[in-house]
Amino acid sequence: MESETSNKPAKTVEQQAEIFERLRQEVAKAVVGQEKVFDRMLMALVCEGHVLLEGVPGIAKTTLVRSLAKAVGVDFHRISFTPDLLPADVVGTMIYNPKDGTFSPKKGPVFTNILLADEINRAPAKVQSALLEAMQERQVTVGDNTYKLPSPFMVLATQNPIEQEGTYPLPEAQVDRFMFKCIMNLPPRDDERRIVSRFTKQHTPEIKPVISAGDISGLRSTLEQVYCDEKVGEYILDIVFCTREPERFNLAGLRPYVEYGASPRASLYLNLAARASAMLHGRSYATPQDVKEIAPDVLRHRVIVTYEAEAEDITSDKVIDKILNELPVP
Repeated sequence: MESETSNKPAKTVEQQAEIFERLRQEVAKAVVGQEKVFDRMLMALVCEGHVLLEGVPGIAKTTLVRSLAKAVGVDFHRISFTPDLLPADVVGTMIYNPKDGTFSPKKGPVFTNILLADEINRAPAKVQSALLEAMQERQVTVGDNTYKLPSPFMVLATQNPIEQEGTYPLPEAQVDRFMFKCIMNLPPRDDERRIVSRFTKQHTPEIKPVISAGDISGLRSTLEQVYCDEKVGEYILDIVFCTREPERFNLAGLRPYVEYGASPRASLYLNLAARASAMLHGRSYATPQDVKEIAPDVLRHRVIVTYEAEAEDITSDKVIDKILNELPVP
């Protein structure tokens, strides 16, 4: 009897891993490659997190997000961020009714399940900050009233790293609310050959819903069953604290390059993401390897480097790589 009880979480996780595989196969009809980025999006969906996608134009950032929304079968809205966008264009506003002299709320596109904030850094800070309450509290205040957002709710934002004219860097407070910052690279030659052969024809692949919002709730319940050992938890804390006090971990050489280390939100997201990664692979327990795999995407936007580091072309990714290579793995 004991053995049946102990095996139950593993079986449930295995069954749920099949859902991820169905989603991968469906989205692969429209997007070639980018499997790692798509896995991060699935993890964020299960962990109720948000994702910031950074990449040059033309590498299917928008297509990937739209395909995920179609495959999950939930409501999807897209906002193209521009310099003249207003906060009301995102969250909504109060509309005056001249017949009875009252105001009624007109909800904005943020009231959806998956929100694509396209080119988010093209809008000024006041518009970007309109998303803060929605991302953190899952609610929006319009006028005097507060409205709950539908569940699930996830923001997938894109930004272009090479064109800085007419852009507004995201405030640190908002960047920290993204669970992952994923870098989408140009596809390798084999993938690009497949892209050319598949998408130069008239036929457009159709993405069909393969799961529902109820399945997402089931995935979130299963995530709670995934075990994270105390040693793995300590490893997560070592990584995060090493970004703050590298000298305590015999990495004093990093001190001149790190202005600010990762916030406590990084520890929370590393724990959640490691367990979600285990679930994606059909395991009911997280390992240190899960932590190492997802750490760069969780930390790169939370570790702020100094001017000295920038002068020497040392990025937050290089700092994180050094920490992951030097810290002892349990």
